[in-house]
Amino acid sequence: MNKILQINVKPNVFNEHGLPKIPVDDVFVSNMGVSGDYNNYRTNKKDRNPDMAVLLYPDESIKELNGENWPIKRGDIGENFTISGILHSHFSPGQQFQLGECILEISFECDPCHNLAVLPYVGEDKLNEFIKTLMHRRGWYAKVIKEGTVKTGDPIQQLK
Repeated sequence: MNKILQINVKPNVFNEHGLPKIPVDDVFVSNMGVSGDYNNYRTNKKDRNPDMAVLLYPDESIKELNGENWPIKRGDIGENFTISGILHSHFSPGQQFQLGECILEISFECDPCHNLAVLPYVGEDKLNEFIKTLMHRRGWYAKVIKEGTVKTGDPIQQLK
C-alpha cells in the first residue's frame, strides 16, 4: 500500500539549514508548505515558489542508498513526507496525489545541493560524491492543489 511513513519538519533556527528534519505525527499543508517547516532556500532564494511547497521522498530510495553504504535516515534528505510504495522513477510532473485531506501536484525533481554537507556522514570531504550519488534520487517537489491535514500512516492515492 502507498502510504506516508514519516512526516518531517525543520523549525526556523538561526544559522541552521533545513535538514535533517525531525518527525512529527501530523501537519497542516497550505499553499505555503508544511506547517512548522522552514525552508530557507525556498523562502529566500526562490521567493516562496509555490511549486516547491512540499518535498516527497520514497523510503525505497533510502533503503537503496543504505545498501550503497550511505546511512541515510528518514528526514535526512530534507523531505517533508517519507513515503512508501511509489518509486522515485514513477513520479513525473503533473501527476496529482491525495495525502490525507491534501492534494499535491508533482512539479519537478529536486536536485542535490551543498547543504547536504551538514549531514554527519557526508561533510565537506564526501559532499561531491554524495551529490553525484543522489542525482535523480533526491525526491520530488510538489505544489498544493488542496490544503489540508496529513497524518503519519495516511494512504497516498494517485488521482491523475
